[in-house]
Amino acid sequence: MAKKAAPKKSKKDEAPAAEAAGGAAEGGAPSLGIMAQYIKDLSFENPHAPHSLRPREKSPEINININVNANPLSETDFEVELKMDASAGEGADTMFNVELTYGGVFRLQNMPQESVAPAILIECPRLLFPFARQIIAEATRNGGFPPLLIDPVDFAALFQQRMAEEQVKSQVTT
Repeated sequence: MAKKAAPKKSKKDEAPAAEAAGGAAEGGAPSLGIMAQYIKDLSFENPHAPHSLRPREKSPEINININVNANPLSETDFEVELKMDASAGEGADTMFNVELTYGGVFRLQNMPQESVAPAILIECPRLLFPFARQIIAEATRNGGFPPLLIDPVDFAALFQQRMAEEQVKSQVTT
C-alpha cells in the first residue's frame, strides 16, 4: 500500500502559527511559579530542660504569631517570607520558643496589577505554609515535646486585616 505524502506547508501557512505562539508567550495566562524555597532563620530554645520535659497536670499556654513579608527581586520575581513564632508556657515557666522564617522566591507572569498583592500575600504564603508547619512540628518533637501542629491559616483574612490596618493608618495621616 502506498503512503500519501503529507502536504507541504508554505511559509504563508507557518506565519499565523508562529504569531499565535509568540502572542501566547507575550500576553498569556497569568502564572505563579515557585523558583526556590528555603529556611532563612530557625531557632529553637528549651531554656529549662530537662525540667521542662517533666509531665504536667495541665497543658501549657501556647502562643503562635504569623506574619508575611515580601520583597521584589525583579519585575517578575518576589521573595516572600513566612515568619512563624510559637512559645509554650508563660514567663519564667517557658517550656519552649521556636522561631522560623521560611522563604520562597516566586515568579509572577502576566499578572494583572490588581492581582499582584493578593497573589504575593495570600497565595505564596499558602504554598509555603505546609513546609513551615512541618519544620516547626519536627523542631518541637526533636526538642523533646509532642510535635506542635499549627492549624491551617486563612491568609486571605490576614491580607484583608492588613489592608484594613493600612487604610486606617492612611486616614490618620491625612
